[in-house]
Parts: sequence; C-alpha cells; structure tokens
Amino acid sequence: MNDRALQLSERITLIKPSPTLAVSARAEELKSTGVDILNLSVGEPDFDTPDHIREAAIKALNEGHTRYTAVDGIRPLKQAIAEKFARDNQLNYTLNQILVSCGAKHSIFNAFTAILNPGDEVIIPAPYWVSYPDIVKMTGGIPVIVQSDFANAFKLTPENLKSAMTEKTRAFVINSPSNPSGMAYSLDELKKLAEVLIEYPDVLIVTDDIYEHSLWRHLPFANILNACPELYERCIVVNGVSKTYAMTGFRIGYAAGNAKIIAAMKKVQSQSTSNPTSISQYAALAALTGDQACVKTMTQAFKERHDFIYAALKDFPGFECLPSDGTFYSFPSIQKILSKTGLQDDIQFSEYLLNEARVAVIPGSAFGMEGYIRISYAAPFETLTQAVERIRTALQKLFT
Repeated sequence: MNDRALQLSERITLIKPSPTLAVSARAEELKSTGVDILNLSVGEPDFDTPDHIREAAIKALNEGHTRYTAVDGIRPLKQAIAEKFARDNQLNYTLNQILVSCGAKHSIFNAFTAILNPGDEVIIPAPYWVSYPDIVKMTGGIPVIVQSDFANAFKLTPENLKSAMTEKTRAFVINSPSNPSGMAYSLDELKKLAEVLIEYPDVLIVTDDIYEHSLWRHLPFANILNACPELYERCIVVNGVSKTYAMTGFRIGYAAGNAKIIAAMKKVQSQSTSNPTSISQYAALAALTGDQACVKTMTQAFKERHDFIYAALKDFPGFECLPSDGTFYSFPSIQKILSKTGLQDDIQFSEYLLNEARVAVIPGSAFGMEGYIRISYAAPFETLTQAVERIRTALQKLFT
C-alpha cells in the first residue's frame, strides 16, 4: 500500500491525544506490571455511582429500553433537565432548547461544529481544560489562548478579555469552577466579564458548568447568565451528570441555549452518534430527579480532601499553591523547584514524581500553563496520605 493511501487529513494533524488520558494510561500500564503507582492524575470521582442510579439503569435494561431514542434525548430526561435548570440555576428553557449528548465533551463538540466557520476565533482562558483548543481546531476554528496568572487566582480579567476580542471572535469559553485550577468566579467577577461581552453582540458564550456542585466557596453557584440575563440568547450552557453523580462511564451530558443553535447541534449529533445510550438516559433521569443527598456527601468529602492536600502543598519546599474554590483539583506552581534544580520544565518534574515517588500527576503545560502541575484528590485519604509522604521524600532527594 502506498503512502498516499494512509495519508491523514490536515485537520487531524492539528490535534493531539488528550494528555490527561495519556498520563492515566501510563500510570495504569505501570501498575499492571506490578509497580505500586498512586494515581493522582484522574479527572473523575472515585466514588461508586449511587445505588438508586444504578438500579434505574438495571430497571431500564430489564424493561427493554434498549432501542434508539429521539436524537436529542428522551422527553422525561429533557423535562428533568429543564426542571433542574429552573431549580438550581434560575434559568428557564423549553424542551426544544435542550439537547442530551454523549457527555459534556460531546455537547461542546456539537456546539463548535454548529457555530464555527473556518478562521473563526474562540477565546479560551488559560489554564484551560485540555480538550477546548483541540475541539476548536477540529471544528475549523482558531483557539485564542489568553493567559491568566497566579496573582489573579487564574481568573481572566475584563481587560484581558477585551484585548483578545477581534473582528474574527466568534465565541468565548468559560469554565467555573475550573479544571485544572479549582478556582471559581464570584458573581461580581462574572458581572464584570459580562460587561465586556455586552459590547460584542456577535460573540457567543459557552459556559461549561460541569463542576457546578463541586463547590465550597463563592456559594451559591452562579454562571455568567445569572450575572447577566441579557446574554441569554447568546449563551450555550453545558453540563452533565458525570462529575456530580459519579457517572463518568455513563456518558451523559446536555446543553441548553437558543433554539436555533440547539437545533443545529441536534443536526450534528443526528449525523454522528445519534442518540445517547438509552439505558444511560434513564440512569441520568434517576440522578436528576432522585435523592440529592449523595451530591452533598461527595462534595463534603472533596472539601475535606482538599483541605488536607492544600495544607501539605503549602508545606512542600518550592511549591506555591492557592486554595481551590471547588472541583477536586489543586494546581500548584513548581517554578521555584525548576529554578533551583536540573529539571527543565513541568513535564520533567511530573516524570520525576512518576519515577521517583511513583505518583502520577499532570504537567501544567497540558492545560496551557507551564511551571505548574495538576493534582487530583479524587482518591481515598489513604492514597492521598501515602502520596504526600512519597512526594515529600522525592523533594528531599531533589534538594540534597
């Protein structure tokens, strides 16, 4: 077979595999060979899916809900999502403004496919979730990365947002609480960003609220629509059940927004995945309409783990760290370590921790911020305690 037959598209050469999944895969590979790896790279809750949700999935299977559904999701689930928006977010949507997809990542892919033309720019604050830039590239857009910094708690300032706007700007992505930084915008901070967005009526906003319930500061949760209802027609709200209910494997996300845009996203989905898994939809329905005590239990556990990890990170030589507002991540700076050792960058430091401490973390450069690492505390206290001691010992070796 000649080389041309195996030639890949230009578009695929622009994107890279998810670095977070790559690190997790490397950690699991080492574990499979007998190496005792503590994996603090994972981006999913370590809790089991609550019983009532699993039982709903089993019931759906036993009742024969195994066929195609409507492309945009079953009506009871869409109704539950609408009620969730009204109850939790004070946002009102009709069913034709809601699309159920195969995870929040799928919702974001659908959105950018529906709204971007070649050359359109999408403003993405850094640090960012690893998939935002590549999804923009896959759908023909140009990611415009706007750096934040430690001094501003990794939050985009109105001035930086405005300076990034051009005639080609088509969309702005905001993720609060944030993966990887753990920060969340306050209502006042969102209002100031909204004041800039009001000046640019052709720019759409994608707000990724997937960590909405993993929050312990800046309560109650607010997204940019709560801060500025005038943006309602221009805003696509993305959420899902993965993080809130420990349902990452079920692959159910959803989006709400202007009916015209949602219809376009539905068209994209109809020619790609079609409907999300029927059984998962019934499980998601149980999650949204059932007892919410499990959500508070998991959030409280993450808060306790955060407090433990944050205290340890502050004590590590060469680390600088801010307290997280939510999620299950800490994002410490290791720049002082790099300046005082032979390690060149955050990638080498992460490799050092993997090889020397047998602890897996994600380098900050994967999120657009060199000189940082992301530590996930979605792990039992026993694992976190062992990881802290291993990292401490590895740092002592590094500085002696």
